[in-house]
Amino acid sequence: MPPADDAPSGSGRPPVTRPGQDPDHELVQAVLNGDATAYRGLVERYQGRIYAVCYSMVRNNEDARDLAQEAFVKAYQNLHRFQLRSSFYTWICRIAMNVSIDHLRRQKVRKAELFEDGVATKDQGGVLSFGHQREDPGKNLERKRLQQRLMAALDELPEEQRQIIVLREIDGLSYKEIAEVMDTPEGTVMSRLFYARKKLQAALKDEKE
Repeated sequence: MPPADDAPSGSGRPPVTRPGQDPDHELVQAVLNGDATAYRGLVERYQGRIYAVCYSMVRNNEDARDLAQEAFVKAYQNLHRFQLRSSFYTWICRIAMNVSIDHLRRQKVRKAELFEDGVATKDQGGVLSFGHQREDPGKNLERKRLQQRLMAALDELPEEQRQIIVLREIDGLSYKEIAEVMDTPEGTVMSRLFYARKKLQAALKDEKE
């Protein structure tokens, strides 16, 4: 991982971006050229979104923070493998997905036990926070219950369909970007998303009746 806030600032200034050049690629190239502090710009730009992706997969604040940090560390260690013709975000998003999936597989028994008790029991930061509006307790309770049902239904999806729902509906990526993250043709992405949505709708059907 690159130096923290106490790193010398003299060499940490990212290069000036010329018209038409990807600012992410400029920072990547600066790191590859020996300016380790330039990586901080990429971390600051995407740490929120990467954390959100990890949290959507594991739904535990501390685990999501650790996994997001692990993703950035792995990306830094393998930056020489990054192809500059690709999007840095989709590249690190794939890394974040992979470390999250590995974590879930390692914690499979523990995860099963958690969901026997209900999603909310481990939801210290709130299940997919939608803000803190001042509403009456009844509406807040209903919203949280629906969020819990959605998360439980999401967990019933096959792994690849769940990833696509997270990337499309939560992170808001395009079909092309999802295809890059998952190294899958766009047509396959659209097909999996279609079936994933149908399964979620079926699981939540009674909420609409």
